[in-house]
Amino acid sequence: MKYIAPSLLSADFANLAQQIRTAEIGGADIIHCDVMDGRFVPNITFGPFIVEAVRRVTKLPLDVHLMIKDPQNYIEQFAEAGANYISVHQEEAVHLNSVINKIKNLGVKAGVVLNPATPINTLDEILSDIDFVLIMSVNPGFGGQSFIQSSISKIERLSKLREERGLNFLIEIDGGIDSGNIKSIADAGCDIFVAGSTVFKADNIAAAVTELRNLANK
Repeated sequence: MKYIAPSLLSADFANLAQQIRTAEIGGADIIHCDVMDGRFVPNITFGPFIVEAVRRVTKLPLDVHLMIKDPQNYIEQFAEAGANYISVHQEEAVHLNSVINKIKNLGVKAGVVLNPATPINTLDEILSDIDFVLIMSVNPGFGGQSFIQSSISKIERLSKLREERGLNFLIEIDGGIDSGNIKSIADAGCDIFVAGSTVFKADNIAAAVTELRNLANK
């Protein structure tokens, strides 16, 4: 089963509840929340208060992607706000094992994010401890960017590594996902597809989600 996770980064925050409900009608499986602090990435989005507000309008799992400095200092706040998944960047979490354990001890699924230029072998010692790996297929910070094609081979290698080691972490991808590339990404071994502009900038949000879901599971 492949899962579609619309990203609120591209949503209309003046109509956020309505847009989330429309995405649900289309078959959205997860709601992805991109948290940026203007320090780790050159953009600022939102914090725990928005996640808490989103929690009140949907029963779907909330996937909180922390693109922030010192993520270990904010994990409890996002867990309390209603996050079901929390991911931190390998490039920022100095004591990664400790951060992952902190997330899991709060009853939240823990993930690690890799930027496009970060190799997957940097996760060799942590793969058996995490619930998912998020592969960035654009450089993080802004929505609407073009998909980096080499991300597909990265997923293929990660999927092969998962099989060889008998592990069950999920593989997630974020950045430039659309109807033209989602099938090849799914075939490479990806499980969760974050889509922002493709969903929330579409004329019909529900139809956009349905199309992505059908293509990924084809």
